[in-house]
Amino acid sequence: MSNQSSDESVLSPSYQRLFVFLMFIVCLFDFADRAVFAVLAQTIKTELLLTDLQLGLLQGLAFAFLYSLLGLPLARLAERKSRKIIIAACTALWSAATLFCGFVSSFWGLALGRIGVGVGEAGFLPAVNSMVGDQYGRNRRASIMGLIMLGTPAGILTGSLVGGFFAGSNWRHAFYLLGVGGLVAAALVMVFIREPSRGLADGARPSLSPPPDFAAFLKAVRSKSSLMLIIAGGATAGFGMTSISQFLAVFLARTYEMPVREAAVYYGFISATFLSIGLMVGSFGTDWLSKRDERWPAWGAAIGLTLAPFFYFAAFNVHNIVAATVLLVIAGSMLLIFYAPTSGMIQNLLHPRMRATGAATFAMLYTMIGSGLGPTFIGGVSDLMAISAFDGDFHASCPGGVAIAGAGQAAMSACAEASALGIQRALNVAVCIFFLAALLYFLAARKLRDDFYEEAQAKTESGAA
Repeated sequence: MSNQSSDESVLSPSYQRLFVFLMFIVCLFDFADRAVFAVLAQTIKTELLLTDLQLGLLQGLAFAFLYSLLGLPLARLAERKSRKIIIAACTALWSAATLFCGFVSSFWGLALGRIGVGVGEAGFLPAVNSMVGDQYGRNRRASIMGLIMLGTPAGILTGSLVGGFFAGSNWRHAFYLLGVGGLVAAALVMVFIREPSRGLADGARPSLSPPPDFAAFLKAVRSKSSLMLIIAGGATAGFGMTSISQFLAVFLARTYEMPVREAAVYYGFISATFLSIGLMVGSFGTDWLSKRDERWPAWGAAIGLTLAPFFYFAAFNVHNIVAATVLLVIAGSMLLIFYAPTSGMIQNLLHPRMRATGAATFAMLYTMIGSGLGPTFIGGVSDLMAISAFDGDFHASCPGGVAIAGAGQAAMSACAEASALGIQRALNVAVCIFFLAALLYFLAARKLRDDFYEEAQAKTESGAA
């Protein structure tokens, strides 16, 4: 098939629907593999006698370390090689690592599995962002990424339900099931996805020349203050968002004395609902408003991040599960408005052959600050708060967060209360970071219009060359 006929096929409505659907499925398994660990964290902690800090490390630094290191090299590879193959290979790798997590029985074994999951997932978002930028016009990119990223709530709901189902029997089976499902998704990508020409949707002519080097990319980023502020704002928001997502099921189980299966259902429902609302409002809403003023993607993100903390403060301090559920859905919906517009603005502010690198830079900082430091910070603060709330040696009296075998009812209640207070207070601290993220987006909006105009002029000149 010639390049021209191939490009015509990837622009056909039927193929574009297939592309969005398969990327949605890959995204689903991406986040299902993250959510299943969050849901089963309390069960795993109790069985393996882990601390909250160790849980934070498994959900944070163990996952984020190589994800961050490999994100940029994989993105640079995506600027040159087949993004379809990168997505399929990375999906297969993280799915195999998920399978591995089901076989291990120690903190270090789980850490190795979580590192493998992070390595695989590092290649997905940069490559899919780049492909979306080549196949869809400027005012549709946030919307299309929003549709693909609906795999996030679907994946979290799937991971929550699968994890909750197996929590009462054998938690390892949840990892087996999701790992196999991800391997099937990788095969479907290889069979059905096609590779578009670079800059196709921008009218750029196909080019055999190499993409701009990394120094040129850094120069482009430094020349646009709005882009630097957007990346910084998204990474800062990720600190609070990941902290909440990785410990929300634990918070619900401890605060409301729920069994893990019931907490998993609440966690899945809350997360899937607010993620769906936030992604759709953020993507379609800001795409629509940006036709009137190009600063709306940044304004929308800033407004949501400003309002979210107040609802989170209320949610973490009420004593009624129904009220907490409603408040958590509202808070999360406000928070998630930032995500899809951030991806769209990064694509629109960069040359077509820099988009994967731009997405990877954002993902690297988001992962290092958010996924790496956020859960680790929450786990450490939770341990400190639990120790301060407990009358005695918390870790000696409450290994794994529960009273030692044979302890009386008073000791069991004291351990449970200290554990619940620890995670509650830690989450209240974490959401304050959203105010800083909102400020960064407000500052970005001040320069956004000028930077968009300069990039549009550069693309016009490039296409005419």
